Amino acid sequence: MKKSGIAKKVFSVASVLGLCASMLAGCGSGGGSKPTLKVYSWGEYIDTSLLRDFEQEYDCKVIYETFDSNESMYTKLQSGETYDILVPSDYMIERLIKEDSLQPIDWTKISNASNLADDVMGLDYDPDNTYSVPFFYGNVGILYDTTVVDSADLSEGWELLRDEKYANDIYMYDSERDSFMIALKALGYSMNTSNTDEIDKAYEWLLEQHSSMNPVYAGDDVIDNMISGNKALAVVYSGDGSYIMAENEDLGFLVPEEGTNVWQDAMVITKDCTEVDLAHKYMDFMLRPESAYANTVEVGYTSTVAESRDKAAKEDFAGIDSYIPDMSRSQDEVFRYQDKETKAYFAELWTKVKASN
Repeated sequence: MKKSGIAKKVFSVASVLGLCASMLAGCGSGGGSKPTLKVYSWGEYIDTSLLRDFEQEYDCKVIYETFDSNESMYTKLQSGETYDILVPSDYMIERLIKEDSLQPIDWTKISNASNLADDVMGLDYDPDNTYSVPFFYGNVGILYDTTVVDSADLSEGWELLRDEKYANDIYMYDSERDSFMIALKALGYSMNTSNTDEIDKAYEWLLEQHSSMNPVYAGDDVIDNMISGNKALAVVYSGDGSYIMAENEDLGFLVPEEGTNVWQDAMVITKDCTEVDLAHKYMDFMLRPESAYANTVEVGYTSTVAESRDKAAKEDFAGIDSYIPDMSRSQDEVFRYQDKETKAYFAELWTKVKASN
């Protein structure tokens, strides 16, 4: 596992740059004639031994680079950098499809497609999986200290994050979309709304929370802090929750009945891909049960390969219910692409929330 911390999108500069330097060195030392595959993915999102295994099996080189957000990935693509495979999140894949930046998957070349779980296919951002091969998935919930939080209060759902009994004792993600998702769901609205009246009410919800609860807006540091029991409540991704609960048995994970964000990251092939056949081989390799199992145990997020997911649930994350999120709840949603005006409006209000006293 990642050091001992699992984080969905943590950027480990030393480890990833060291890996890339090693691979680049290989390309320049007698390996120049080998086909080279450029992969752009999240930091700490793969068992790196799999990259070496893939290189050996297909006599190729993999240049593996990482990003720390969908937006930073998109910015780099806009700057003119090219890659063969990307591993973005759902709403960013939707954007790339709209902008004609991806090429369709040739599913006849994905012999391990049958290993994918049924519930990870056909999501709204790519209903027919024309362009995407599911890689990891999860949801967002509330991690809570069972020795501090009254179990009766869990029925409050997202309003638990405004229960003044726990003032000064919560972490919120320092994330505009996640925070507004919580407020919108708490109010009974879609997290993908562009209705300014609904967005304004969510803004007021967050303002009131900021004033009454004094939340700490955290990033990946929430992992170590919750393992240490520093606060009673924290908004976390399910994969982080799984790891944290494995380290601290006093914690539980609540997915509010009002609904939450269910997300998926998937492998896609860019229009610029120069190694299309090798790109399909890479994706097929990652869908092998042994590859997918090694990956999910390494990073802690839920494998889209059913056999590997179920094995990890029994052997590595036994008793931790956050490991396999329920993707069938009708009240849950996948983030959709926001138009520029809506995105700018959310960003303006989020800045005001964090600046409020």
